[in-house]
Amino acid sequence: MAERPEDLNLPNAVITRIIKEALPDGVNISKEARSAISRAASVFVLYATSCANNFAMKGKRKTLNAADVLSAMEEMEFQRFLAPLKESLEVYRREQKGKKEARKDKDKKADSEEQDKSREEDNDDDDERMEEEEQNDEEEVDN
Repeated sequence: MAERPEDLNLPNAVITRIIKEALPDGVNISKEARSAISRAASVFVLYATSCANNFAMKGKRKTLNAADVLSAMEEMEFQRFLAPLKESLEVYRREQKGKKEARKDKDKKADSEEQDKSREEDNDDDDERMEEEEQNDEEEVDN
């Protein structure tokens, strides 16, 4: 676990980016307010993780999954975030599926190219052997 409470805080750059995206242009935020939001966000993440872990433990699992997080959000009475979270999860899953399929296609293409290369090398070897045999035959005829 963390040695100091500050180790549990989210990175300031991430917090600053989130705050800037949430606020209208021209609105500034003090360093103190940013720090308070950072601590609150960290506490929220820890609490949500703890609740999700309880659902995983009830299921006799050591790995938290998306369903655990969604159940935790509901238990924490953040139902209004469930729909956006589910949408984000679906987008994430589609992206992962697309990446996986792209990787498979890339691997198939690489395997196919490798087989073609191997066939070309085999053909080159056959050509060299035939040339050597022809030269040997010519030398035998000359002798």
